[in-house]
Amino acid sequence: MQLQRFIVIHYNELGLKKGNRDFFENALCSNINAVVQDCGAERVKRISGRHLLPLTQDADLPEIKKRLARVFGIAFFAETWASPQTVENLQENAWELIRGQSFKSFRIEARRADKSFPLTSVEINQQVGAYVKERSGARVDLEHPELTCWIEIVERYALIYTERLPGPGGLPVGTSGKVVVLLSGGIDSPVAAWKMIKRGCTPVFVHFHSFPYTNKESQEKARQIAQMLSNYSLKAKIYLVPFAEIQRHIMVDTPVSTRVILYRRYMMRLAERIARSEKARVLVTGDSVGQVASQTIENIDVISRAVSMPILRPLIGDDKLEIVDVARRIGTYDISILPDQDCCSLFVPKHPETKANLGDVERSESRLNVDAEMAAAMASAEVLLEYPPTLVRRDT
Repeated sequence: MQLQRFIVIHYNELGLKKGNRDFFENALCSNINAVVQDCGAERVKRISGRHLLPLTQDADLPEIKKRLARVFGIAFFAETWASPQTVENLQENAWELIRGQSFKSFRIEARRADKSFPLTSVEINQQVGAYVKERSGARVDLEHPELTCWIEIVERYALIYTERLPGPGGLPVGTSGKVVVLLSGGIDSPVAAWKMIKRGCTPVFVHFHSFPYTNKESQEKARQIAQMLSNYSLKAKIYLVPFAEIQRHIMVDTPVSTRVILYRRYMMRLAERIARSEKARVLVTGDSVGQVASQTIENIDVISRAVSMPILRPLIGDDKLEIVDVARRIGTYDISILPDQDCCSLFVPKHPETKANLGDVERSESRLNVDAEMAAAMASAEVLLEYPPTLVRRDT
């Protein structure tokens, strides 16, 4: 078929944005261009409630499809051909597209976005369907067809395709501001980060480590997870913050039972400092109610009061199986389960407090003088920029 080839890209949620729709659609265009520019695609363009990505003859279609499947804001997309806008051309080109496929039932599903086209959607379905039925011998089945041929009449194009591929939905990255994510290297926090990226947020990751009291495996895991998530966020900034000296003071100067709560309160304070320097408005954690001792309602309350910045917890009502399922799907699970020594497992009591009292915790903190250690941690934090593997070649 000697027709121009495109990828047609549809969205759902962006169409509800009314006065801000241009902002969201332009952001989606920018993100699509960023991920496919080295794959033989031209620049994407907006047309009547959809995006159209022209393909060159040398386009790497499998790679383009792989990358588009990770671009938030896309509901679905399809490889499509542009036919002249006449009934005869629609009939002939639809049949040419599907004639080599095996099917016993089919349907034509037309959408007429351009109302100047002389036939209605139903009339297109009928006339193209009759043509295909006569040549294929297959029956028309509007409910459960073995093959669907979509036709979109839009502006000067008549787009024809037979396969829709799902996108991840959500909002385009960069449309919802910046967030600071406390990244432990376990299973939960990467999933929490992914959920925020899906809502259009740009993540800045903060990983606390206890080197040299522990090895560097947790730092490497955090870096790998940030790189994996940058497949969705396009790039990711990560702070590797030393926390061992603050932990040592907590261990020496405060009661055993509240150590984990104090660790978390000081992590929040450091993360808040980073968020303010990054001009981020909220913190994000992978907390899920009751999953570990620090995540009881009482302890979440006491930990949250250490900072004035809002803390978002996208997984708060999820159970572990739900979180693991998402982790497997987005590719972080295999990294998260690698063995490591994280800072939260260092100096942890056998029986941690599960119903902390704010007054008791604040009295314990009053014995601590860790301002110098917090300043040193901020000053010595290592800051990395991570890009998805498919984009590294382009940016280097």
